[in-house]
Amino acid sequence: MMEISPQLYSASQIAVRDCMGLQPGERVLVITDAPCRTIGQALFNVTNDFGNEVFLVEITPRRTHGEEPPPEVAELMQRVDLVLCPTSKSMTHTNAKRSAAAKGVRVCTLPGVTEDMMVRCMNADYFKIADLTNKLAALLDETSVVRVTSPAGTDITMPVKGRKAIPSHGLFRGKGKGGNLPTGEAFLAPLEGQSQGIVVVDGSMAGIGIVKTPIRIMVKDGYAEEITGGEEARTLVELLELHGRPSRNVAEFGIGTNDKAKITGVILEDEKVLGTIHIAFGDNVTMGGTINVQSHLDGLVLSPSVWFDDRQIMHNGKLLVSTERPS
Repeated sequence: MMEISPQLYSASQIAVRDCMGLQPGERVLVITDAPCRTIGQALFNVTNDFGNEVFLVEITPRRTHGEEPPPEVAELMQRVDLVLCPTSKSMTHTNAKRSAAAKGVRVCTLPGVTEDMMVRCMNADYFKIADLTNKLAALLDETSVVRVTSPAGTDITMPVKGRKAIPSHGLFRGKGKGGNLPTGEAFLAPLEGQSQGIVVVDGSMAGIGIVKTPIRIMVKDGYAEEITGGEEARTLVELLELHGRPSRNVAEFGIGTNDKAKITGVILEDEKVLGTIHIAFGDNVTMGGTINVQSHLDGLVLSPSVWFDDRQIMHNGKLLVSTERPS
């Protein structure tokens, strides 16, 4: 039997009980792979100890974030009440996840999660995170155009009018609800074919890790047309070529709201860091867009300045919206 530390066990309890709201009698599926096996076992142990029926399935690691699980696993996801996915590649932007959620299943994805990340981030104040995340999502809902600049050279405009922002605040207890854990971000899908400018990824990149040589991405009419830089830029091009032109779609603008998160090279945590924004390329159907492709790659921008229309909400990584909870 794999040994689980008390700290990881406690963090897993918070995830299952507090964030996902596990109820007596609910059936749970844990999907994992070799790199995340310890986390999968911890979530299995906690759920089992709560007295729930729980299945633990280990799959072959996927090649890219957003690649579908085996069809047998996708079918099983629809036959339980709660699915927990600690896997090395993200299952957030998959048809399997969307189909399960459509049937009322709560799905929690933990792509690339580590024990250190679980212990640190699951002990954040998720009620405080929810307040800030909901506030930013409400502001995004009223916004027509998002603009982002950064000291490294980012300067992009993303029309978003009519798109609904999603507050990923860590409290996913309702039927069909779900999201990342650890979490803390407000995000949406920019309108396809309309984003223009330059994105310089200088924090980390999904599928790559911490970026040593910034990746410069020229966006024209909503697609990443030119990608330059060093070795990381070449790797990104290779990842995008696996799934063709739809994987170059500007899929997401997101803003981190978790004050316990730090940059580690694992995008699951990196994109939640307070004071950063991320822009993703590829699939956006999960967040209300129209591009369905088995790839979703987020790039982290450090020290951004952000405008929602004419209102500046961040300056060089400092949020200009209050993070305090009302008393």
